[in-house]
Amino acid sequence: MIAIFGAGPGLGASVARRFAREGFRVALVARRKDRLDALVEQLTAEGIETAGFPADLSQPTEVPDLIAAIRDRFGRIDVIEYGPISGEQGFSPATKLDAAILEKNSPLLLLTPVEVVRAVLPEWTERGDGAFLMTTGHTAVQPRPYMSGVGPLMAAARNWLYSLNGELTQIGVYAGTLSITALIARSEMGELAAATMPDLAGPLVDPDDLAAHYWDMYTKRDRVEQIHPQLG
Repeated sequence: MIAIFGAGPGLGASVARRFAREGFRVALVARRKDRLDALVEQLTAEGIETAGFPADLSQPTEVPDLIAAIRDRFGRIDVIEYGPISGEQGFSPATKLDAAILEKNSPLLLLTPVEVVRAVLPEWTERGDGAFLMTTGHTAVQPRPYMSGVGPLMAAARNWLYSLNGELTQIGVYAGTLSITALIARSEMGELAAATMPDLAGPLVDPDDLAAHYWDMYTKRDRVEQIHPQLG
């Protein structure tokens, strides 16, 4: 089964459908129970075995209980996709960045994914298989003026994931990151940006294409990172 952390109607839903086509059951993790319940209902109506787990992913200490709840419902966890980015994690000019901004966002973007891996690693090590897929953004790969804030934290998480993959390969476990360099169609942030500032938002990427990249990364395990769309 696959557990999708930060599930929403954009990338999360597309990843759920892509993996479900291959026989995966789906655990959806998100903070807002009303939206989570609606997504579970939608995917269940499509014939996907799905369950929702409301959780605040800015609280890394709650991760062990969350993983235990998912195991109680589904048994083994084969894949985790972690990508809980929302409009609440905005950009900040580097000259305006302070410790308070980094402290506010570091649990969601850096500390919690580390704790998620720690929670599942004993199971994956014993089995000799498993995959952790992490979503990052443009500024994790290519820093830009006036677009700091989340970028340094995603870059730190990306750095950790590269090291993690190198250490896990020898035991049959995979870690990979999909770095998305555009806003995502059908996502809350992407649709809002397209409606309010279409000239700045640019073309939205199809989350189905992103989900296809994740499936390819998971099955081939031939690269640590995929960038989409490719940077010019």
